[in-house]
Amino acid sequence: MAVSRSSGNETAGGRANRSRADGGFRCSECGTESIRWAGRCARCQAWGTLEAQRAAPRRAAVPGSGATAAATVTVPAQPVTEVDPTPANRRASGVDELDRVLGGGIVPGAVILLAGEPGVGKSTLLLEVAARSAEAGHRALIVTGEESAAQVRLRAGRTGTLHPDLWLAAETDLGALLGHVEEVKPTLLVVDSIQTISAAGAEGVAGGVTQVREVAAALIRTAKALGLATVLVGHVTKEGTVAGPRLLEHLVDVVLHFEGDQQTALRMIRAVKNRYGPTDEVGCFEMNENGIWGIADPSGLFLSRGATASAVPGVCVTVMVEGRRPLVAEVQALVAPQNVVARTGGGGGSGGAGPAPLPPRRAVSGLDGARVAMITAVLQKRSGFTSLGGSDIFAASVGGVRLYEPASDLAVALAMVSSVQERAIPPDLIALGEVGLTGEIRAVSGVERRLAAAARLGFRRALVPRLSGMTPEGMTVTEVTDLPTAIGEMYAG
Repeated sequence: MAVSRSSGNETAGGRANRSRADGGFRCSECGTESIRWAGRCARCQAWGTLEAQRAAPRRAAVPGSGATAAATVTVPAQPVTEVDPTPANRRASGVDELDRVLGGGIVPGAVILLAGEPGVGKSTLLLEVAARSAEAGHRALIVTGEESAAQVRLRAGRTGTLHPDLWLAAETDLGALLGHVEEVKPTLLVVDSIQTISAAGAEGVAGGVTQVREVAAALIRTAKALGLATVLVGHVTKEGTVAGPRLLEHLVDVVLHFEGDQQTALRMIRAVKNRYGPTDEVGCFEMNENGIWGIADPSGLFLSRGATASAVPGVCVTVMVEGRRPLVAEVQALVAPQNVVARTGGGGGSGGAGPAPLPPRRAVSGLDGARVAMITAVLQKRSGFTSLGGSDIFAASVGGVRLYEPASDLAVALAMVSSVQERAIPPDLIALGEVGLTGEIRAVSGVERRLAAAARLGFRRALVPRLSGMTPEGMTVTEVTDLPTAIGEMYAG
């Protein structure tokens, strides 16, 4: 028993001492270092991510410079005013909506991570980008680890993206990939996807934390050394985050998320990180079996009818802002009397229960369910629509767009009121504003831009909380302070 306790003490107590000698532990997700091993990282709270690190070999110390010796300088430092910015000038990708998100184009040597759900259209989009780059005289190379070159060729023929300066290779080995880069000498490299490429000297299987980190580091070094614009396709987890180590997002220059509902044609791309441009822009695309195209003004996709169409109860139009772009969108609501069904009581006899109503249903699509529930309660309490509490309520946006912005609250409320009253809102009316718990209509940002976008599509009336700027020509704008006032004004004119 004594020997067993001694061995156990050596294993538990000696781990920290050995970790100091070996270099400690490092989290593969966030890079946090620790002298002791733990099952959970103290910083990012990820489980099982602490990996042992080997201690770096000690170098001869230089007097006055600490423990690290000075190394030979490869490129001498320069005053910032003397650095030539020409090698970093942007180059248009040929896809305007992507250039909008990137800040004007692709920077040579930049490494871009494009992540999205399976089937959303990542490969189709990048095939379009590579073909447009080849047409502009910039050789492009696509290395695919998920498909064969013949399969990519079939897609290129179907989508009209064939070009002799667009090169294809099917590889899953990092060394072979770098060999293709050296041989083809492209100016644009697309790797589809980074989770399928493996490095011979790294542990684990392709797609694992260690493999993804090693492959990404090698590709980033190559991109910076050659000035090679590189796009890495990344998978996402069921939570919607980029699969693999969190360190991957820190290493690359740009992180883009490609979003869309496979049931609709709309696709959106937005920047989560961008070292060379803004992160508040969004690009809109329409995708079908013939390819993918950018949409300069996608507002029409979110309207089931125009400003001059016949009015229908339960429909109201609002304007959301995606990045810097205002988009006109339609909200639909259906308020129906609750169904009553017979339910047998459990006690039998005279004490048995008679017909009882089921709980009212609440179904929401493309809207924030919590905000819809809050708006329903405010209408009941502050506007006298007590019948909403026992009614089935269905609310949805049109075209697959997600309206999670508080500025759409007023449109949701008016659509519900219109459905209850069976009276259509004038089709040329839009509504903007956040609804508070006391029934007040709060101000929202960018009212002038939203109104201008609606005016371009033919809308002539607007209900807004407060307007400090100019009113678009030909539009009548009414300021409303609370829900009862807005409800009274929505049928006027």
